[in-house]
Amino acid sequence: MHLLAAKSGTIDDGLEPFDLSQTPADLLFISSADSELTAISEAITETNHQNSVRLASLNHLQHPMSVDLHLEKTVSKCKLVIIRVLGGLGYWQYGVEQYSSVLRENNIPIAFLPGDDKPDPELRGLSTLNDTDYDQLWGYLVEGGLENTGNFLKYTNSILKGNMHPPSPKPVLKAGVYWPGEGITTPKEVHKHWKPDQHVVPIVFYRALIQGVGLNPVNRLVKALLKDNLNPLPIFVASLKDPLCQATIETIFDQHPPTVILNSTAFSVNSLNSDHVRPVNPLTSVSANKAPVFQVIFSSSTEEVWESELNGLSGRDIAMNVALPEVDGRILSRAVSFKGESFYDEMTECSITTYRVRGDR
Repeated sequence: MHLLAAKSGTIDDGLEPFDLSQTPADLLFISSADSELTAISEAITETNHQNSVRLASLNHLQHPMSVDLHLEKTVSKCKLVIIRVLGGLGYWQYGVEQYSSVLRENNIPIAFLPGDDKPDPELRGLSTLNDTDYDQLWGYLVEGGLENTGNFLKYTNSILKGNMHPPSPKPVLKAGVYWPGEGITTPKEVHKHWKPDQHVVPIVFYRALIQGVGLNPVNRLVKALLKDNLNPLPIFVASLKDPLCQATIETIFDQHPPTVILNSTAFSVNSLNSDHVRPVNPLTSVSANKAPVFQVIFSSSTEEVWESELNGLSGRDIAMNVALPEVDGRILSRAVSFKGESFYDEMTECSITTYRVRGDR
């Protein structure tokens, strides 16, 4: 079997085994969310974190051989391991079982945390951290942002060295308004950047981009709309299915009726099952002013893959950003950004990957 060396900037589909070739460290953190890895990498620098840290993408650990190599070379010699498992045990069953077995055998503390804010008794049951530590670490990651991420690192220090615990996780709004250079703000503040009597164009995107420092595509869309004499209104949401997010969007739309909506969130609000009651879709509600909703794609693949593939987008992107959004009646536009290497972080021995805009789109 062909064995690939994990290189900076690569995105693994799990079909080939990868050798991450990481040296052991005090803390090993694994996540499938590139935005989360980016945030932790930045927080290490911002907080002058002293303990050694290794970061790894779960996407590079889909193949059983990748798991076995990582366990042998790195995991079994670390002091604390924290893994965010998006989708639960079934998504990464071999990995969870093997990491749990090796870490328990070596008496290394392990926390298998859900990849979202929904409790997962199976993952908690396989973890060896006490409930208080488990919940605090999970809370920092669920809320996200640099302050919480910094305190996440400080809390791992308290586990490893018995230091004082940092403050508990600080809530980040589930939905709200953002502006480049100002962060989370209000529609009133955004209005100061607008031109009088121009069309309002909301840009709806996932809160995870604010939590994980991945806002380059949003910033560039804002800049492009301003250049075209339009009034951009960046709105972040945890999920379009969340009632609080729905209410927030409708309130904003009531105040600033949109002409066109650019949506970059994936999946659909409506169900494919016609027997289900149609849920509230804030992008097509009365307050949305009958504005057409264009699906703007932040691709999870690299620009190189997109250019070389016959279908352009990967199967995952087509499902999440094309097929399912069509259930809500969204109009497909195009991919405007792709995953690409930002830099290889020597300190964490991990390629930090984030969204990069395609300038001509």
